[in-house]
Amino acid sequence: MIDLTDSHAHLDDSSFDPDRAQVLRRAAEAGVRRIVVPAIHRNSWAGIERLCAEHPQALPAYGLHPIFLEQHRPEHVAELTQWLKDHSAVAVGEIGLDYFLEDLDREQQRAYFEQQLHVAREFDLPVIVHARRAVDEVTATLRRIGGLRGVVHSFSGSEQQAEQLWRLGFHLGIGGPVTYERAQRLRRIVAGMPLEYLLLETDAPDQPGAGQRGQRNEPAHIAEVLRVVAGLRGDSEANIAAATTANAAHLFRHA
Repeated sequence: MIDLTDSHAHLDDSSFDPDRAQVLRRAAEAGVRRIVVPAIHRNSWAGIERLCAEHPQALPAYGLHPIFLEQHRPEHVAELTQWLKDHSAVAVGEIGLDYFLEDLDREQQRAYFEQQLHVAREFDLPVIVHARRAVDEVTATLRRIGGLRGVVHSFSGSEQQAEQLWRLGFHLGIGGPVTYERAQRLRRIVAGMPLEYLLLETDAPDQPGAGQRGQRNEPAHIAEVLRVVAGLRGDSEANIAAATTANAAHLFRHA
């Protein structure tokens, strides 16, 4: 049986409330043994903690997502520090910058991002980074602060941007978008990048692959991502699964 890690899925999303147990069962049947569940705002942390306690497949990450800026407060960063002292986590995330949505205050985004990077460094935890239309600034910030490791999830930048990230030791999270034939630049990157920096993800319930277009995404659908990545790299699904699972285990330091 193939052993897979979904390095990014929002299993706490309300769209999974009616059938979360079945979603997790289908994931297990597809070989998904571990699912990293990143938070989006302060009010999501307790729910993620409960979910991960109930389902050993699920691994918690805690942070403040840039899209949910209106829900964040400056004191939430201090609360994140205390939360990480009191609760186990595999990463700080989902954090980052989003310059696609123009109504989000960029200075506030930068402040929360940088403060959370310092928190991650303090706890020696990897970061799960959202970088939409902001890859250059994210990379520059990671380089300036230093002492960090992690993954830029749902990577959608250029070949040059990808290379700068893995030169910093950062992984690229690859999910549903790579399954679309029109994603030629992303496919070129995935075909030629160093395998040790590749992680598979779904971003469920968002970003379904070509085979589930318009449907709710879920971790079991990572099988389609695996199939496409293996084909692009001219390798077997077993080899890609083994390598990406090992990459996730090394990054998130889980068994």
